[in-house]
Amino acid sequence: MPAFVDTNILLYAHDAGAGEKRVAAAALLRRLVESDAGVVSTQVLMEFYVNATRKLAQPLDEAGAARVVNTYAAWVASPTGADTVRRALQLRERFRFSPWDALIVAAAIEARCEILYSEDLQNGQRVDGVEIRNPFLAVP
Repeated sequence: MPAFVDTNILLYAHDAGAGEKRVAAAALLRRLVESDAGVVSTQVLMEFYVNATRKLAQPLDEAGAARVVNTYAAWVASPTGADTVRRALQLRERFRFSPWDALIVAAAIEARCEILYSEDLQNGQRVDGVEIRNPFLAVP
């Protein structure tokens, strides 16, 4: 079952200061690698790169962040196109998502994912067949 991974999951997995969230995110990514079920969008990869090199307590250097991007680039199901943006605008109107969250959800729908792992959206919410799950709810 394909599962979409939001930027925050990748960031926590590679953030040396994220504590238990790092452990949980890394375990989730490992499971998705083993089951060949992980999906990301180009937006997620670029957001990861920017935030990993600028906003982490111990930022990654550009080469290190690029290596992580290259690792997960294989998970891009399809490039984001105009139809994805149009769908995102419809989702934004229906659910009042931010523009960037709407684009993430639209990409997950287009990739036919059943799950979208994100800390930023409402856990348990279903959007056009995609269930949003926060993998950190059990983390102290």
